[in-house]
Amino acid sequence: MANHNVDILIIGAGPAGLYGAYYAGFRGMSVALMDSLEEPGGQITAMYPEKAIFDVGGFPAIKGKDLIENLLNQAKPSNPKFLLNQTATTLTKNPDKSVTIISETDSVTAKAVIITGGIGKFTPRPLPAADGWSGKGLVHFVPKLSEHQGKDVVIVGGGDSAFDWANELHPIAKSITLIHRRDKFRAHEATVEQVKKLGIPLITESEVTNVAGTSHIEKIEYKNSKTNETKQIPCQTLVAALGFTANIGPLANWGLNLEARKIVVDSGMHTNIERVFAAGDISTYPGKVALISVGFGEAATAVNNAAVAINPEAHLFPGHSSGSVE
Repeated sequence: MANHNVDILIIGAGPAGLYGAYYAGFRGMSVALMDSLEEPGGQITAMYPEKAIFDVGGFPAIKGKDLIENLLNQAKPSNPKFLLNQTATTLTKNPDKSVTIISETDSVTAKAVIITGGIGKFTPRPLPAADGWSGKGLVHFVPKLSEHQGKDVVIVGGGDSAFDWANELHPIAKSITLIHRRDKFRAHEATVEQVKKLGIPLITESEVTNVAGTSHIEKIEYKNSKTNETKQIPCQTLVAALGFTANIGPLANWGLNLEARKIVVDSGMHTNIERVFAAGDISTYPGKVALISVGFGEAATAVNNAAVAINPEAHLFPGHSSGSVE
């Protein structure tokens, strides 16, 4: 087993974790990132690298993969050690107040740990009528838009991802149809209006009842729950955008104060375990808003408070990072 010693270990290499790595370097601390995925970037890299993100400050719109590339470049001067494809399994407190995290292959002893995700697995909610069609036209997210060029695409769901993918795929797909079992959508109202303006059919109060084809999906059947009317439409890509269930894995056994599978933190992002912090979507507190931009601030707050926990003589606020840019 490989052994590592760092000032800060960040568990989770998504946006909040990557920004935390930059900030740890800014504070002059060594940092490692551990993540159960094979690449940095978290859910963005795994699920929607091509999708535009609109709520990050300074970017009216930026593709997920470009945001991650920028964060990696920003963190690069901090020389972070990446421990990818590794799930943190155990947490041990040491007499000197350091924390040891063990994965399947590595042991990391850190003066402080910041959890930003990177442990649990996200399991897509199933579409019962499409059971057995995975890899034959059924997908749960769209990492590469180009794979669906010229195809009849049916998207099932009423949330932000369903409408975002409808927007993104519209210019390249042969046709787009969105089916939702309710008459109201969970997606942001502005995104729904944008899809409507594109003329994409929105079929509500309906569910996919059958999927047909030989070696690949060729058509689907849906049924209106009010009228019981059924209809078949051509389909080569079926996007089941029904959300994901999160399993936080071994973290549940670490003695952390959890609330609805989230880690409870205070205003300094401290957990109930000394020198263990949490930031990003995996953390919770009263009034929490789960946005990427919020996660950036939480990561910086966690790093600054970790710096003081490690060295009580350090200043909580290190000063601004502004300077000359060549």
